[in-house]
Amino acid sequence: MQVDVKICGLGTAETVAAAVDGGAAYLGFVFFPPSPRRVTPDEAGELAAAVPEGIAKVGLVVDADDQALRTILSRTPLDFLQLHGDEHPRRVREIKDRFGLGVIKAIAVSGPEDIEKARTYEDVADLLLFDAKPPEGAERPGGNALVFDWRLISGASWRLPWLLAGGIDTGNLAAAVDISGAAAVDVSSGVEDQPGVKNAEKIGAFLRAAKSL
Repeated sequence: MQVDVKICGLGTAETVAAAVDGGAAYLGFVFFPPSPRRVTPDEAGELAAAVPEGIAKVGLVVDADDQALRTILSRTPLDFLQLHGDEHPRRVREIKDRFGLGVIKAIAVSGPEDIEKARTYEDVADLLLFDAKPPEGAERPGGNALVFDWRLISGASWRLPWLLAGGIDTGNLAAAVDISGAAAVDVSSGVEDQPGVKNAEKIGAFLRAAKSL
């Protein structure tokens, strides 16, 4: 089956073009300052302007307040906000209602209890994203090139569509999809030469691999 792909942490016109040309379903822009993939709202706005209709533009934020979200959205046309922090379900609902965008809620996973926690977001988010829980003391909640046990979500039934993230690259993509049952995946570090430096050729190769599944 063909698997939808989100390329996250884009920061250049070349890599945005590679993601668009390769058939990515979602393009992600990171607005979390500690991240090496962080872009400003103005930079993201310029990049987003080159994205054709039909490809979803996603802004990744971490426990952002309303003013930060207003600043981002005043400069960057987005289709989804990806909430990658500790946002409570009430806050997810508030953001969705207040800003009128789709919401992707990221869930940090290391054990079965995290999968159960994800259930609390099914009534307030539009999509879920399962990512590996960061190590103790990590500066950022995602993009750490870590893989969690995909068997934790294998066979689970969800009321929302969801994406699998966390250390996925062309080498383990097929196994990740086969074990987890994912119909969509999120990749960031797996298409980079180093943190924050995307490689257009790796983006193209990953998207071709996803289409061949």
